[in-house]
Amino acid sequence: MTTIKQVAAVIPAAGIGRRMQSECPKQYLQLGQKTVLEWTVQALCQDPRISHIYIATSNDDPYFSAQQFKVKQPIVRVQGGATRAASVAAGVQAAIADGFSWVAVHDAARPCLTAAELTAVLDAALSDPVGALLALPVADTLKRSEAGQRSSGSVCREQLWQAQTPQVFPAAELQRGWQLLGTDHPDLTDEASVMEALGLQPQLVVGRRSNLKITQPGDEAIARLIVLDKE
Repeated sequence: MTTIKQVAAVIPAAGIGRRMQSECPKQYLQLGQKTVLEWTVQALCQDPRISHIYIATSNDDPYFSAQQFKVKQPIVRVQGGATRAASVAAGVQAAIADGFSWVAVHDAARPCLTAAELTAVLDAALSDPVGALLALPVADTLKRSEAGQRSSGSVCREQLWQAQTPQVFPAAELQRGWQLLGTDHPDLTDEASVMEALGLQPQLVVGRRSNLKITQPGDEAIARLIVLDKE
């Protein structure tokens, strides 16, 4: 009998999203009848291997209690930290304490994840000793800027990828990386960078452009069209 590996999802949601210039944090913006965070949780529940969801929020978050997560998986709220890494580490620590050996870390403001993308990255990660992440090969021309936002040259885009989430890794390895480097290390901008700092090479799984992260004003309008089209 084949044993299905159970995976805990971890969502860092303690940020306030200054670049969005919105009255509330971007994870709580409304997209139709659901908030961004509600859509994100629903998206993570599209694969049965995701059996628990840990959401790291700030202590004084006034919005979380009003969220309506209409999913079967248990939702566990944990105290987030001052950095993304600290928030993720708190969720991973809680998942380890509950017996999970694998975690799928996903941005709170990335609500458009499809079932196919989720299944693909879980399949790749759980059959790989290091783990895997969704990513896109860079397609646009990249520019290097000088003072005054003037272009000073192009950057070769060969072998360059744009990291997305989910990023799926062994929980103990992530925890080991943070213990060695700290959760405030400036180079640890995502979970793959933790694994890379340990000398490991995560597998890249090609994602979709529609799996956008709401970051700048206007992104929420695009995300709204995507999620409402899926209903």
